[in-house]
Amino acid sequence: MPREKNPGTTAEKKRAPRRRAASPVAAVDPPNFVDPQQRAALIARAAYFRALNRGFAPGHEVTDWLAAEAEVDAELLRGTAGS
Repeated sequence: MPREKNPGTTAEKKRAPRRRAASPVAAVDPPNFVDPQQRAALIARAAYFRALNRGFAPGHEVTDWLAAEAEVDAELLRGTAGS
């Protein structure tokens, strides 16, 4: 015979603290020691060369830009970006 629950008591479940989502590398703030216009120009140049290497096939513009952005930011953080 199944047990009947006691309606006067409720079982409270304890919740574990929520884990923070791992932040991707692209979410890191861009370096603030370079002019934003210069940074954008470096990213545009890198994205152009990425598109050139794949023959300017359409549909990859955002991917090129995001990859170029990550590349330029990494170079800026290392201090190896050219002017």
